[in-house]
Amino acid sequence: MEDSSKTSTFCHQNQNLCFLLLHCLFFFIQYLAAPVTGDTLVTPFRPIENITIDCGSSTDTQSLDLRPWTGDAKGRFTPVEQQHDKNKSSVIETATQLLPAADMVPYSTARLSYSQFTYSIPLVAGPKFIRLHFNPTSYPGFEDPSVKAFFSVKAGPFTLLRNFSALLHAQGKLTLVKEFCVNINESQMLNLTFTPNPDIPDSYAFVNGIEVVSMPTNLYYTPFSDEGRIPFLGQKSLYSIENNTALETMYRLNVGGSEISPREDSGMFRAWLNDEDYLTIAKQNALPANESTDLTFSVIPSFSAPRKVYVTARSMGTNNTVNENFYLTWEFDVDSGFVYFVRLHFCEFQNEITRVGDRVFEIFIANLTADTQADVIIWSGGNGIPVYRDYVVAIGAKGNQKQQRLSIALHPAPAWRTLYSDAILNGLEIFKLSNGFDLTRPSLDLIGPNVDPIRHSRKKRPIIVTVVAPISVFLAVSLLLFAIFRIRSNKFANSSIPIPPSDICCRFSLRDIKTATNNFDKNFIIGRGGFGDVYKGIINASSTPVAIKRLNPGSQQGVLEFRTEIELLSKLRHQNLVSLLGYCEDKKEMILVYDYMVHGTLRDHLYNTNNPPLQWEHRLKMCIGAAHGLHYLHRGPNHTIIHRDVKTTNILLSEKWVAKVSDFGLSKTNDLSSTHISTAVKGSFGYLDPEYYRLQKLTEKSDVYSFGVVLCEVLCARAPIDRDAEDHKQISLAEWVQHCYNNGSLDQIIDPYLKDKINLPSVLKFGEVAVSCLASEGLKRPAMSEVVYGLEVALQLQGNQVNGNDENHTDDSSVIDYNVLYASGSGSINVGR
Repeated sequence: MEDSSKTSTFCHQNQNLCFLLLHCLFFFIQYLAAPVTGDTLVTPFRPIENITIDCGSSTDTQSLDLRPWTGDAKGRFTPVEQQHDKNKSSVIETATQLLPAADMVPYSTARLSYSQFTYSIPLVAGPKFIRLHFNPTSYPGFEDPSVKAFFSVKAGPFTLLRNFSALLHAQGKLTLVKEFCVNINESQMLNLTFTPNPDIPDSYAFVNGIEVVSMPTNLYYTPFSDEGRIPFLGQKSLYSIENNTALETMYRLNVGGSEISPREDSGMFRAWLNDEDYLTIAKQNALPANESTDLTFSVIPSFSAPRKVYVTARSMGTNNTVNENFYLTWEFDVDSGFVYFVRLHFCEFQNEITRVGDRVFEIFIANLTADTQADVIIWSGGNGIPVYRDYVVAIGAKGNQKQQRLSIALHPAPAWRTLYSDAILNGLEIFKLSNGFDLTRPSLDLIGPNVDPIRHSRKKRPIIVTVVAPISVFLAVSLLLFAIFRIRSNKFANSSIPIPPSDICCRFSLRDIKTATNNFDKNFIIGRGGFGDVYKGIINASSTPVAIKRLNPGSQQGVLEFRTEIELLSKLRHQNLVSLLGYCEDKKEMILVYDYMVHGTLRDHLYNTNNPPLQWEHRLKMCIGAAHGLHYLHRGPNHTIIHRDVKTTNILLSEKWVAKVSDFGLSKTNDLSSTHISTAVKGSFGYLDPEYYRLQKLTEKSDVYSFGVVLCEVLCARAPIDRDAEDHKQISLAEWVQHCYNNGSLDQIIDPYLKDKINLPSVLKFGEVAVSCLASEGLKRPAMSEVVYGLEVALQLQGNQVNGNDENHTDDSSVIDYNVLYASGSGSINVGR
C-alpha cells in the first residue's frame, strides 16, 4: 500500500511524465506486434517523448499510421499569442482544399495567426527530433499564401526557419514536412515560436502539425571521444557535432529500395524516400531485396536505420570493363555557405561478397575525396552486418548563388585492388549544420568553432597497407584518373559540348574573347544575370558589336544552361529569336556570343527606367513579335521546345525594334507524342505557371501563362510582384489584371502614359488575350498561334493595319483575315478564330 501511495503521488506531481509513459506503452505494444525476423540484436528505439500536436484541432485524433495526435485547442498545448497591433487574433480553421492523397491528420486543420504565437512543450534533457507539418493551401480569411504566408520559426535559442514560405518549399507537393534535430540541455519547456514576417504587411504564420520525438544521445551528435570525430573533407581536421548545434534534415534516402514510411522506421518516425530522382547517371542497378539475409547489428545500433535500408542497395552491376568508365552518382540541391553532415549506410548482403578485397571502391563527396579504399567487409567485419560512414563537407558561398549541387559519387577501385569492379550504397542522410544557433544564415567562416585538429590515434584499425609511399603514389594516380574521367565524361561540369556546324555557330578562342572585351574590362559590362556577366564587344575586328555572356566560374546550374543554349540555338533560326553566333569553351571558361541587341530588354522601356515610354502600337508589335518567336518554338517539326523562363527581361529589342526571345538555358524539349514533361520546377518568381508549380508537369501552356504576365506588364508598366502595393490585391499583377478585367475596370489600371492614346476596343481585346493566357488550367489557355491572332486583332482595332511584309512577320501561316465582330466594351471576341 505504501508503494502504491508513492506511485500515485508521483503521478499527480508529474502528469507530463505519466502522459509520456502512456505514449511509450502504446508504441511498445505496437513493436510487440511487429513481424519477427531472424536478425540478431534487432531492438527498435523507444522514445521517452513522442509528442504529436494536431494544430487547430479541438479534439484528439488518430492518423492513418495509428499514432494519437493531441488537439492544440484543448488547453495542454494551446499556444500563447502575442497580440498584433491590428488586434487580429489567432484562429483555428479547417483546410478547404485538402488534397485527397494527404493524410487527414494533421493536415485537415491548421493554426494560423497574423501575430506571433508560441507553443510551450515540456521536455526532459537530450536530443530531439522536431517535425513541422504544413499543408500550403488557401484558408478562409487569409490571403494568398504565395504572397502573405512568410514567417520565421524558433525552437528555444535555435532559429530553424526565416522568411519561410511553405508553398514555395513544397515545390508542388501536396504537403511538406520540415525536420530538425536540436538538443535540450536540461529538463525544460521548449518554446516553439512562429513569427510572421514584419516586413510584409498582413503576413501570417501557420502550422498544421508538430512532432517532438526523443532520439538516441549519439545517433547524430558526436560522442565525447576521439572515435566520434568526423572527417572534414578538404580540411586537415576532424569535426565534432556538439550539443549546441542544430541540424536540418535535407535528404534521407533508401537507396535502391522503395519509400519507407515513418511507421516503418526504427522507432523514430523518420521518412525514407526512394533515390531515383537524385541519380544523375543512367548506368546503375538496384540490387533486389534479400529478405533471407539475417542481419547482425554488431557494429552500429539496430535503430540506426530500418531493416529495409540494409537489405536493398544500388550497385553498378557486374560488367567490370564498363564500370571502370563511369561513376555511380547522386546530386542534391543544398544551400550555399553551410557545412553539411553526410551519413552513408552500407551492408554487404550478396553471397559472393564475403572477404576483404571482394568489392573495394572510392567515394567522392562534393568533388572531394572521401575514401579511396572503401571496403564494407573491413568496416563491418563480414556479410550481413550493417555499418555507416560519416563525413562533413563545406559548400562555400559562390557569388549570388543561393543553392549549389552536392554530389555523391562512387567509383570502383583499380582492378588490381578489387575482385569485383563495383560499388554499393544502401542508404544516405544529409543534414545542414547550424551557424551557431542559426540554421538560416550562411557561415562566413566555414571551418567554424567545431573543428578540432586531427588527433593521431594509436588505436587499432583494420588496414591493408601500412607503407606511406605506395599509398601516396596510389592516391596521385587515382586523382589523375579521376580528373581525366571528369574531363571526358559528359555528365560532369567540364563536359565537352557537341560541336555545331561552323557555318551556324563558331567556336571562338579565349584570346578572341579577351581581345573583344579588353580582358573582361568591367566598363564593358552591359548586364548581369544568374548565368554571369554580359559584355559588349567586337569580335575579329568586325564593325558589328556582339553580346558576350560569361559563365560565373563554378556555377553548376550555369554549365547546364551553357550546354542547353548551344544545343538548342545552334539548331534554331527565326527572326524573333536571338541568334547564337558562337561560343568559347576553354578550361573553366564557358562563354556564349550573341547578336547585340541595341535597345536592351523590353522591361528597360516599361518601368523603372529613364527611357521614354513606348507608344501603344509599338508595344503591340513587340508583343506580336515575341509571340511569333514562342509559337515557332512550340510548333517544332519533331519536338516542342518549352522556354520555361519567359519574361520581359528575356525579350530583347534589336536596332529596328524587333522583339526577340532570348535566354534558353532553362528550356526543355518534348516529343510531340507526349502531353507533358515531368520535371523539377524552374522559372522566375512572378511568371511561374501555378499549375506547373503545383503538379510539376511542364507543357507549352506554361510558357503561355508566363507570356500572359508579360502582356500585363506591357499594359500596366509595372512589375509582376509589388510588395509595396497599398492594396494587397495589387501585389500580384496577374491577379490584379484578372480582377479588373472581370469587373470592367481594366481601363483604370493601364499605364498612365497611355491614357487618351489607346482605343478602348484595343485595350479590351488585349486584356482578353492576357486574361485567357492566365487561366488557372493549362487546357483553358490558348495556343501561341491563337495569342498571335488575338494580339494582331488588338493592333488592327487600334487603327493600324498590319503590314504583311512587316519585319515582325516571319510565319506566313499566321497572316489573317480581320473580319471580326466586336461588341464594344463587352470583351466578347474569342481569342482564337
